[in-house]
Amino acid sequence: MPLRVPGRLFTALATGGGGADALRLLARAEYSRRLACALAVTRAAGAAGGDVADAAGRAWDLLAAAHRADPEAVAAVLSHPSAGTALTGLLARLDRFVEGGTGVACAPPVHWFSALAAAAAVRAGVPGRVRWPMTTDQVFLPSLGGARFPGARPGDLAEVVVDAGGAARIGVAGRGSPPGPVEVPRVPSGPSGRWRAAHRLVVPDAGTPLLLDDADPLRFPGVPERPLGLTAGDLRWWEATAREAGRLLRDHHPGTYAELAAGPRTLVPVDRPGSFSGSSAEAFGAMALSRPRSARGLALSMAHEMQHGKFAAVLHLFDLFEPDGEELYYAPWRPDPRPLLGLFHGAYAHLGVADFWNRRRDVEQDPRELALAEAQFARWRTGAREATEVLLASGRLTALGQHFAQTMLSALDALCRLPVPAEARRRGMALAAEHRAEWVRRNGVPEAQLI
Repeated sequence: MPLRVPGRLFTALATGGGGADALRLLARAEYSRRLACALAVTRAAGAAGGDVADAAGRAWDLLAAAHRADPEAVAAVLSHPSAGTALTGLLARLDRFVEGGTGVACAPPVHWFSALAAAAAVRAGVPGRVRWPMTTDQVFLPSLGGARFPGARPGDLAEVVVDAGGAARIGVAGRGSPPGPVEVPRVPSGPSGRWRAAHRLVVPDAGTPLLLDDADPLRFPGVPERPLGLTAGDLRWWEATAREAGRLLRDHHPGTYAELAAGPRTLVPVDRPGSFSGSSAEAFGAMALSRPRSARGLALSMAHEMQHGKFAAVLHLFDLFEPDGEELYYAPWRPDPRPLLGLFHGAYAHLGVADFWNRRRDVEQDPRELALAEAQFARWRTGAREATEVLLASGRLTALGQHFAQTMLSALDALCRLPVPAEARRRGMALAAEHRAEWVRRNGVPEAQLI
């Protein structure tokens, strides 16, 4: 059935919010997109021919069988963040091969498509056996978990078997020596024995679990396949910090908390300095984060990255601007010039950041923390507003994009009318001026030429 976005939800999204209803609708849209991508992979593999076409055809047939048995099982697998990374990456490589532009003599393997189909069969309890050539010593089922098989070599066959009772195991076909097969837990869970899976950090009220994923090889684009190797102390830190961040959002940021609870939501730890966070348009529901310094820092990062996730999903549904422009713009939050897409993304994200700091002004008790919240609010409401004005003046927004950005501007105007102490306003503007001056120095663009 066609997916329809009610006008009220579209406008609510444009104000920076949307709530649980909007998140659930966007999640359905992303699932629909993943289904279309899975079909596109099957067709592209068919055009490539040979073993790749056969493997993709078997995977598609297994997905169809799982969907007939349990549609929710297929949705759980294809809605998982790493499914988007796997499918879009595979489709891009297949398309390049079919078009003859890669210079590679053989089509790329489709083992991740086979693994997705196997995960769906496991969840749906569809009996059968699935095999695919291994590229590492790990067999992994997206959304479920996996295990390593030391001694396995590229070319050995990963094997997933689901019996008539729905019990499943994974192993390496033809290997008679330990380690043998590993049972797949009937209910997705964290690490246990040789099984490796995402850690469940916290379960929001009436919502989906917040996961910490350091196991899935495709957990986030650009992240090494091998896990960081989190210690027990690291996990305790993440668990405690996530619980406190969830409480903070529930008590003081109910709109953001509702969006978090609507899920799916996966945190991917990365080894990056400072307070790094990032999102990917093809990994809806996942956010990469360096170790948070505090619960408030984690709450802010999640609020920020959920904005990016919402906006990426909106762009999968609607054309908000004309593509292919070469203009680059100053963004108050970045050290480098940004294309219009990046500016739009950042302005929307920092509308959420400004709202976060505005709400912190009502709850911070420590005078220094309150002063920080006031200054950050002053800085980001102004920065996001200035960027939104640039968007509206760019001449590249569609009619729908103009409506979206104008609604953003109205929300930011309302924030800009709120009173802020003079000293906090001065500090916020000083931070903005410092950033702008450093940007000019770094990029060699005269102040007068900034767009």
